[in-house]
Amino acid sequence: MVSFVCDHCGRCCISLGAYIRVERQLSERDYYCKNTLTGEVFPVHVAPEFAEEIDEAITSGTATSRPGCIFLRRNPDGPGQVCAIYPTRPRFCREFRCYHMVIFDSEGKSVGRMVGRADLQTSDPALAQIWNKQVKPMPCPSSPGGDPAWVEQVRKILAAQGYRGEMVEGGNR
Repeated sequence: MVSFVCDHCGRCCISLGAYIRVERQLSERDYYCKNTLTGEVFPVHVAPEFAEEIDEAITSGTATSRPGCIFLRRNPDGPGQVCAIYPTRPRFCREFRCYHMVIFDSEGKSVGRMVGRADLQTSDPALAQIWNKQVKPMPCPSSPGGDPAWVEQVRKILAAQGYRGEMVEGGNR
């Protein structure tokens, strides 16, 4: 298994974050929020560097006018996005993985990732061809990595062509 590494693109928070609604403000940096899909209510604590910006967005009513999660913010330390409530983010955010398998070539270099249920992101044309001809036609499991037999079959297909597929730990299995 390989560890998940976030690249701070923010796409997950733009889509999943639309289901987070602030229910009540408890203090300048503390809120009760609700996942509108599951009904789960959870407390969050905003990082100090984002507290004023988020408080202003909530009290002015502009929080709902932006796409995605109110707690997704531009990374002040570099490119990409960051989560203003990262240490207290809800369970569905902690468990989410935007890719579920990393594919390595014969030299151990990462050359592709399985995203979604069974789609491939790669710039390796040989890998793309293998995936499209041999993996994509296979019946797909309902959740990424949810069928150990499917994962093992994908690994065998990749290994026969000199690749190695490793599932990402902590994702949907």
